[in-house]
Amino acid sequence: MKSLIPWLSRMMPLMMAAFLILAAVQLALMVHLSPTALLHALLVAANWARPGYLPAGIAGLALSLAGVFYCLSSDRLARRGLRHRKSLLMDVLSRLTNRTALEEMLARQQRESAINAEELAAALRARVIGQDQVCEDIAQQLRRRLALQNRDRPVGVFLLAGPPGTGKTYLAKQIANQTERPLLHFDMTQMSSPHAATQLFGSPKGYVGSDTFGRLTGGLKENPDAVVLLDEIEKAHPDVFKKFLTAWNDGHVTEASTNELIPTTRAIFVLTSNIATDALSAIADRLADEPEKMRAESTEALRRAGFAPEVLNRLDRIFVFRALRGLDLARVAALEIEQMIRGYGLNVEAGGIDPALLFEILQRQQKLGSMASARDILRSIEDMISDSLITARQQGRTHVHLVMEGEGRIRAETSEEPQERMNKASL
Repeated sequence: MKSLIPWLSRMMPLMMAAFLILAAVQLALMVHLSPTALLHALLVAANWARPGYLPAGIAGLALSLAGVFYCLSSDRLARRGLRHRKSLLMDVLSRLTNRTALEEMLARQQRESAINAEELAAALRARVIGQDQVCEDIAQQLRRRLALQNRDRPVGVFLLAGPPGTGKTYLAKQIANQTERPLLHFDMTQMSSPHAATQLFGSPKGYVGSDTFGRLTGGLKENPDAVVLLDEIEKAHPDVFKKFLTAWNDGHVTEASTNELIPTTRAIFVLTSNIATDALSAIADRLADEPEKMRAESTEALRRAGFAPEVLNRLDRIFVFRALRGLDLARVAALEIEQMIRGYGLNVEAGGIDPALLFEILQRQQKLGSMASARDILRSIEDMISDSLITARQQGRTHVHLVMEGEGRIRAETSEEPQERMNKASL
């Protein structure tokens, strides 16, 4: 019975034609038409329809050609999801979303966009104080490397070396922000043990943590175009170094729990280091106008200081940060103070930082030497003014200003809010 149904389906057109003929004969018999009269009526109808023969023929030919074309292209349509059971359907993406916009997004993702190095350098210089040359150099490097279509290594492996508190970590964050890439930030001081590699690259099967991906491998699997920031890389254990060598040399890392190869060819690796600070500062001052020679001598200084040679050999560029001096240090200190006060839900009034306070920070910096950073000095400032900041917030204030008092003391004061001044003026 089941085999008879498909045969009946195929014969349905012939059966319908037979039924129509029988219906016509039955109608003729009902109205008592003789075969001669019926034939005469058919001839009259044929003569009346004669002008439409040519258009009907052309339309039939067009439909036939369309059918042939559809049959020839059915495989291609099926691959695109537009053909289903010998009928045309609207693509699900066209029905449920803006397919054109989605195709444009995929096209942007698949091709590396050429960035404007001048705009990127200007944006970095505006945010990273006192390191203009580094910002310009790294912007040019990113532009050249992102333009490459075929790569078997990461976009770049850059080392930012120099004194602490000069903006190395902040620059890496700004690169991620300005290039609209996700940031994967790892503090390598926490990777000083031989087992620390499991945190980044996962644990082998059968070990604790093997049911989840490592922080680095999982991050790169979800965000293959991320900026990977490895802070204070020199403090990582040698076993961790060895894992990264594959990522930088072969263009992939291996997830230990599944042995899956995670590509690194779209990622940007940024390493920071505080090693050989004095030597690098001297080189940066002496060879400020000779960047190539400065990088060569910096590499040698890092090697003499004990930096892993296998890592140095795989670096694309070394950027040396200069110690902040004078107004550059004051600018950083002012921004740090503003950020700290915002952390308490308050804002600094216009001109609300006493110049004597910034001058005191400069004096302390000179006494402590190049290893002191504005960040360390600001911690002592926060200890002095935190209570008054909390009080100001509890009073409903929104703005404060800092006043330098004698014996190195600092006081946070609040003034009348604009609305309060307006109320008093109206009385």
